[in-house]
Amino acid sequence: MVDSVELIEFLTVIVLVFALFMLLAGVFTAYFGSGKSRMIGVILVAIGLAVGVLWVVMGLDSVNVLEVNLGKVIWDAFLYILAGVIGAVLAIGMFLLAIMKS
Repeated sequence: MVDSVELIEFLTVIVLVFALFMLLAGVFTAYFGSGKSRMIGVILVAIGLAVGVLWVVMGLDSVNVLEVNLGKVIWDAFLYILAGVIGAVLAIGMFLLAIMKS
């Protein structure tokens, strides 16, 4: 059975990553796009900011709606992603070394 605290932490990571990538995609689209693309980029930036700020405000200690420690969740998510990237780079490096030596 999934604990409600784990579920809210999982949802927090999903929502904050969604907001971050919407923001980044929007900035990229607004900067490099033209015409309609530029307007879509501005909308993506607005959506990313709105979702991210709303979720962070709901997770603040003073509001206490989510009952989640945002700093801990973000730090843990960062460490898990970093560990995954390091593992993937090591595996790809060993694969390339084995292929190139054969």
